[in-house]
Amino acid sequence: MQTVKSGDKVRVHYHGKLTDGSTFDSSEGREPLEFTVGNGQVIKGFDDAVLNMSVGDKITVNIPVDQAYGQRNDDMMMEYPRTEFPADMNPEVGMELHMSDNMGNVFPVVITEVMDEMVILDANHPLAGEDLTFEIELVSIG
Repeated sequence: MQTVKSGDKVRVHYHGKLTDGSTFDSSEGREPLEFTVGNGQVIKGFDDAVLNMSVGDKITVNIPVDQAYGQRNDDMMMEYPRTEFPADMNPEVGMELHMSDNMGNVFPVVITEVMDEMVILDANHPLAGEDLTFEIELVSIG
């Protein structure tokens, strides 16, 4: 029976949970996730987990933070002047925005604090600092 190796294109169904058991993502009700193993399209722990699986296999894997989205990085927190927001925008804690750097790369940020003159933005991945658990079912190889 064929097993997954690096470079294979695979399709998987998955259910991702935090250590408290709450779901953060799932392919339920959607098409399976398709990616090429070893190409960095998914987090390292997920990539490694599908190696040697055969079609129909189901596994549960615990992925530590260093093989998921990494530790939270305080350097990814930034102060942004309220005057730089559009006049008709009322920044609120939890609001998700998209910013771009001077190279034109767009990245998501979340407002974590609103002060009189400054707004604190967090550009860390929402799952940074978290250990993750995935239930994975291999649907196809190739």
